Amino acid sequence: MQLPHKWESCIANYKMKRKTEVVRETRETQITLKLNIDGSGNSNISTGVGFLDHLLELFAKHGFFDLEVNATGDLHIDGHHTVEDVGICLGEAFSNAVGDKAGMRRFGGFTVPMYEALAQVDLDLCGRPYLHYQTPLSYGKVGTFDVELAEEFFHGFVNHSGTTLHINVPYGTNRHHIIEAIFKAVAKALDISTSIDDRVSGVLSTKGTL
Repeated sequence: MQLPHKWESCIANYKMKRKTEVVRETRETQITLKLNIDGSGNSNISTGVGFLDHLLELFAKHGFFDLEVNATGDLHIDGHHTVEDVGICLGEAFSNAVGDKAGMRRFGGFTVPMYEALAQVDLDLCGRPYLHYQTPLSYGKVGTFDVELAEEFFHGFVNHSGTTLHINVPYGTNRHHIIEAIFKAVAKALDISTSIDDRVSGVLSTKGTL
């Protein structure tokens, strides 16, 4: 029986463990996040923001990441600080877990259709944070979740993971579908980019470093 690529790669690389725990405590939020990149899609999420919990659960499932998040924040104001800070913690966790990025594919891209919406994601785990975010979303809510918080989440993520991330949604009308498709596409692209390729010696760069 052939093992899934990521498990096969881990065995070939002396069963290295790419996992980490991040703790963030401020006057606005208290967050503990655990990430295992070479997981199986298990999650245990509690942020106090229902739609964010849903997004992180599907992020873990479709990226085959094991993810635990326990967050409390100033939700009596709104969800902004909690959503942004969870994005920051997730970005820091990926940065810690991939280490020197040796053997990684580095680039990843994936397109996810969700009914009428289409999300296209391309990324580079290069150490240079940049976010391009082009969607039909401008205002509105999914439940109590302000749709502009999705962009704030990814700003936090790229700035603390060192990811160049391009998110494009050329069309879509349902806010829930659009944001869910984005999170699924980002998860799939990260799964690809963090996968180990035995053809890669060191890091995938002519400079020899990222």
